[in-house]
Amino acid sequence: MAATQPKPRKTTKGIYVKLKGLADRVALVEKPQLRTEFPDYKPGDTVKVHVRIKEGEKERTQAYEGVVIAKGNKGASKSFTVRKISHGVGVERMFLESSPKVAKIEIVQVGKVRRAKLYYIRDLEGKAARIERELDTAVSSAPASAAGKNTAGDAK
Repeated sequence: MAATQPKPRKTTKGIYVKLKGLADRVALVEKPQLRTEFPDYKPGDTVKVHVRIKEGEKERTQAYEGVVIAKGNKGASKSFTVRKISHGVGVERMFLESSPKVAKIEIVQVGKVRRAKLYYIRDLEGKAARIERELDTAVSSAPASAAGKNTAGDAK
């Protein structure tokens, strides 16, 4: 028996697509919903998430700053969990990356962790709950190299 080739089908937007199976159809539906304007963040990073809040007829953005403790990467349903300490109480909030309520994500500090899920931080308090920070060596070495160029230029 010869394997039959799937026929290209025209979508509503006039694009011809070869549909093979259910996974391809799901990927085709999810593709327009994916948002790519967010920075590349990972668990352990301290981020500031700007959330759109509607109060009556007015809409404003509110910043929610905390540590990313988990990230789920699965198509249009990508989500991430941010934890912060508010008035001595730990508060966690889950955000959908594709949600229109998430206006912007800023990376405040880059964390250095060796786990994908940082749920163990829930049980820690104070200094024990701190995350090691990644030092930016490119910025610190740039002035040193510039100083080295000036000394070489002065020697001439």
